[in-house]
Amino acid sequence: MSITNPVLSATLNQISVDEIKEQLGAPPSSCQVVLADHVVAVFIWQESGQVNDNHCHDYDEWWMVLEGEIDWVIEGREEPVQAKAGDFVYVPALTFHHIFPKGGKPSIRLGVALPGHGHQHERPERKTKINIA
Repeated sequence: MSITNPVLSATLNQISVDEIKEQLGAPPSSCQVVLADHVVAVFIWQESGQVNDNHCHDYDEWWMVLEGEIDWVIEGREEPVQAKAGDFVYVPALTFHHIFPKGGKPSIRLGVALPGHGHQHERPERKTKINIA
């Protein structure tokens, strides 16, 4: 099975974190595990100390930490959100955030977002409107 396409579909309804890691090789790496018209879930595997850019989205975004430790610096909060395996982290639309994997070993998070939307480095004027028929 190729990891270049989303791995979960009508023909494959289950895959383990270990299977994904084996197919990806080593961090840093990522792949879409779910891609539908209204949602995308991305498996993100990063080394400790590998920092993401400061950005926001025009939609709400959330993650679940599957392995390791990650700090989120979220606009409007005085202290970083310190998350570890098993924790959910939520960032509202139009809120800048900066993600810092830490702890001296790789971390894995599952990010849930809208398909086709990237990082915004300037605040968008409004939120995305979602209509599901």
